Amino acid sequence: MRVEIYNSSEEASLRALEIFKLSQQEGADVYGMATGSTPERLYELLSQSDMDFSQAVAINLDEYVGLDDENPQSYAFYMNDHLFKNKLFKGSFIPNGQAKDIDAELARYDQVIKDNPVDLQLLGLGSNGHIGFNEPGSDLEAGTSLVSLTQSTIDDNQRFFGSKEETPTKAITMGVGAIIKAKKIIIMAFGSQKAQAVRGMIEGPITSDLPASVLQKHRNVYVLLDREAASSLTR
Repeated sequence: MRVEIYNSSEEASLRALEIFKLSQQEGADVYGMATGSTPERLYELLSQSDMDFSQAVAINLDEYVGLDDENPQSYAFYMNDHLFKNKLFKGSFIPNGQAKDIDAELARYDQVIKDNPVDLQLLGLGSNGHIGFNEPGSDLEAGTSLVSLTQSTIDDNQRFFGSKEETPTKAITMGVGAIIKAKKIIIMAFGSQKAQAVRGMIEGPITSDLPASVLQKHRNVYVLLDREAASSLTR
């Protein structure tokens, strides 16, 4: 793990942009994409950059079950709004949260990942240590999975949906076993609310209780933090 601590999320996002550019220069053409508030500034920077993704493939980590791509809170809508409307990709893949046959959709997405090995995977970090929607207790070797979101994740997400009843409780997510196969990984975390998860990810044992801790086993991970997120680190 390369742990890099910055004065602000802006500085960390600029560093992530630099890693994207370097990776493309090295031949990367399959990018694993994350959603949420953490990568929003990075996507703005990518949109404003001169990077050409017209021969690249984007594979998203996850999608809520039950939301269609016209729902403003779906991750399909998010990706179009924050990146795809500004940058053309040769192909883009997001789990189908409205699939009638979930098992078939999980198998389809596993095949997408197998056919398009990820060169650079972007991750955010949940306050409970999840990556993608792989919640505490997830199988660290699993492929694409249907997951029940923990109450802490549901509570974190409720601000986006307006009410508890409208907040999704299930999602389809790329599994930890697939995430860890990416050639290079960037994980970003900002704010004091992420500090304990950051400490567990970097300094704690590798455990399914904090899925991000599995990144300790990867040989090419950039951990980009602001000072608040890094505030609980002891070394």
